[in-house]
Amino acid sequence: MSKVTLIGERLAEVGTEFVYGGESTACEGCPYREQCLNLTEGRRYRVTGVRDSGTLECAVHDTGVTAVEVEPAPVLANVPTNAAYAGSKAELAGPCPYTECPSHEFCEPAGAEFDEEYQITEVVGDPPHDYCMLDRELTLVEFAADEE
Repeated sequence: MSKVTLIGERLAEVGTEFVYGGESTACEGCPYREQCLNLTEGRRYRVTGVRDSGTLECAVHDTGVTAVEVEPAPVLANVPTNAAYAGSKAELAGPCPYTECPSHEFCEPAGAEFDEEYQITEVVGDPPHDYCMLDRELTLVEFAADEE
């Protein structure tokens, strides 16, 4: 189910995905707080519609904010191969210090936490790396979008 919120004008494009970071100290005293701070912190969202509502001034976003419709978005992640089955639940394999690895963004995906189980909706296949520096056997999967 979609939800209406305010996001930075530069991000207001259908298909844009972001992880909601919560309230900034600059939000204090803002008259639009209730319309802007209505998402779940740490959750990944996808913009599904942009409202023709104009732009409002914002202390956080330099070009202001505008109204959009968002829905929780699925998260692509690498999980241990022995747990990679559509319909099952899995956890991330654990932190990885190799930030230059092409799979790093899937081993530590924005919008998913370590030590938490997620429902796998799809097994995507092989991860983007040729070799895991931590010698892990990993498979790229899609975690179901969290429900509001």
